[in-house]
Amino acid sequence: MKCLVAVKRVIDFNVKVRVKSDGTGVETVNVKMSMNPFDEIAIEEAVRQKEAGFISEVIAISIGTLESTEILRAALARGADRAILVEDDATRESINIAKILSCIAKREEPTFIILGKQAIDNDCNQTGQMLAGLLGWSQGTFASKIVIQPKEKTVLVTREVDGGLETLSLKMPVVLTTDLRLNEPRYMTLPNIMKAKQKPIQKITLQELGVDCKQHLKVLQVESPEIRRVGKEINSVSELVDKLKNEAHVL
Repeated sequence: MKCLVAVKRVIDFNVKVRVKSDGTGVETVNVKMSMNPFDEIAIEEAVRQKEAGFISEVIAISIGTLESTEILRAALARGADRAILVEDDATRESINIAKILSCIAKREEPTFIILGKQAIDNDCNQTGQMLAGLLGWSQGTFASKIVIQPKEKTVLVTREVDGGLETLSLKMPVVLTTDLRLNEPRYMTLPNIMKAKQKPIQKITLQELGVDCKQHLKVLQVESPEIRRVGKEINSVSELVDKLKNEAHVL
């Protein structure tokens, strides 16, 4: 059974994000980039399931410029068998990413597709759900535990919900999105980094896939969050009410 894992190149989570002076987006020039943390968890889970004998091949896929090759190399160093890069220099909406992934899925015919539940650059949390809808597959989102049952051709997915834990039994093929508590990604060792340089990365263009990536959304303005004001000590309830009414304007 094949597993397709989508990975995204984003600004490293340790970097403080800066908004461009013209307000059209965030600054990415000379900024450290890395794999989306939730996608690291997705790769780790796919590799663990392969090591357990439930998955035969792990294929990493990324959509972006040639710079995304470094993210795919990191996925290969973590245990992916091969990688696919869909070359595209535009910032795509979730629905377009889902369309591209669905085309790759129809080519590769995987049993599992695993994604991070969201990317830390836009926090949309939409691609996995849209992809399952386009393919007509089962979906398990925010997975904190995954148990594959090959004889029954089902997957047990445990999710954290407000009231505790929810376990779903899903028929294969299935789209899964990973939550933080699913696993802890392994470190890339030097031997595996060197081996990853020999593993194949297939490059595909949008024209080859024939995907219509029409934009539905337009970013009007990007602004930095308001600087948090220093708190004030309140001596009485009446003073608190006065400030909430006349300064904060919430009453």
